[in-house]
Amino acid sequence: MREGSRLDDLAPVLADGPAQPVIATERFTLRPLRASDAGLIEHYTADRRVAEGTRAIPHPLPRGAAESFVARSLAAVRSEDVWAIDGSDHKLAELLGVVSLTRMEGSQSELGFWIGAGFWNTGFATEAVAALVAANPHGARTLFAEAFQDNPGSARVLTNCGFVYLGDAESWSVARGGRVPTWTYLRKMA
Repeated sequence: MREGSRLDDLAPVLADGPAQPVIATERFTLRPLRASDAGLIEHYTADRRVAEGTRAIPHPLPRGAAESFVARSLAAVRSEDVWAIDGSDHKLAELLGVVSLTRMEGSQSELGFWIGAGFWNTGFATEAVAALVAANPHGARTLFAEAFQDNPGSARVLTNCGFVYLGDAESWSVARGGRVPTWTYLRKMA
């Protein structure tokens, strides 16, 4: 953590913020982000392929963006809960990627995720999404997600976790600097 960074003042924020559950899986733990995750977030998202697989990660990542992302994810008032995919208890990396839920109207949430490129094709994304869906920490009755149409791997993660194709759309990608065709998915919760 850099001295004088926005993360220096997180202790009071964490004490007041809504609690996120810690969710254990077979190979890792989903836990709230912490200040020490900023370096690995910056490292993984420096890979253009990771950034271009998301709507919101710019490429190149501006200085301080990872720290700001962590600070926003820990803020007392937030609409998005972000979990680190932490494999350190299983002799894996402390941060493999992230998975998130964003609150929407009417007991609905939108799911998002990314995995560091070195961990692609390992099943980590499917395991993380499945665990978050099973826990349903927002108590959502419907989950939405999308995948860029040039990323069939992310679409497979969603269908493997019970999401059903809803239709085609477009979303803005900051890293790509334009609109990208997407597939939209939903999952009805019990």
